[in-house]
Amino acid sequence: MSETGKILKYQLWHVLALLALLTVIKIIVTSKPDILLGSFWNLSTRFWFWLAIAVPIIHQTYVLLIWRFELYQRTFSRRFGVKRAFNFYAAGFSFLFASRLIAIIFLSLSNKDTLHSDPVLTYGISILITPFIVYLFYSVKKYFTIERAYGIDHFDQNYNEPYVKQGIFKYTDNGMYVFGLMVLYLPGLLLFSKAAILAALFNHAYIWVHYYFTERPDMIEIYGNTP
Repeated sequence: MSETGKILKYQLWHVLALLALLTVIKIIVTSKPDILLGSFWNLSTRFWFWLAIAVPIIHQTYVLLIWRFELYQRTFSRRFGVKRAFNFYAAGFSFLFASRLIAIIFLSLSNKDTLHSDPVLTYGISILITPFIVYLFYSVKKYFTIERAYGIDHFDQNYNEPYVKQGIFKYTDNGMYVFGLMVLYLPGLLLFSKAAILAALFNHAYIWVHYYFTERPDMIEIYGNTP
């Protein structure tokens, strides 16, 4: 397979899965226009909602392109060196990851009090998922490392660490995908925002598209296997 073919491997499925998710989202908001009630900073909830949908698409496309070009062509490390190339990439990753949460917070403020639910239920769910989120980020920092979570193995050809089976990873191989994105539900739950919860659901579903069509194939290429 050519280098271009390797870079684009499984990305047709990525695009098709993304289009399917966007179609579902569009059907939901079209059939239930009350989901997009409200405004914040004189910008409509519709604006904040589609921004909250766009940010994860930009984020995951950014990761996809840099990972694949670096993995198969060493595009960035050959020019800047491994450390600088990774640091530049990690800065962009951090900004975009934080932007996911910030966009949903603004969306929640714009759309607050549209979820008519018993506060005991929504606060209870928030309290229930928070320990998993905290334990996940603790486990990443202590056992998995932030560098590995960002994808240092795509940049450093000498990086070859065993799969982590400590902390939350003792119970699931995909802790970041199962629990990490749960943080995005908290603004919508705490501010009773239908639109924010829907955007968080999109984020959580779309991260699995990234896993199956980008990260998992890359792990097989780098390590020869995958959890």
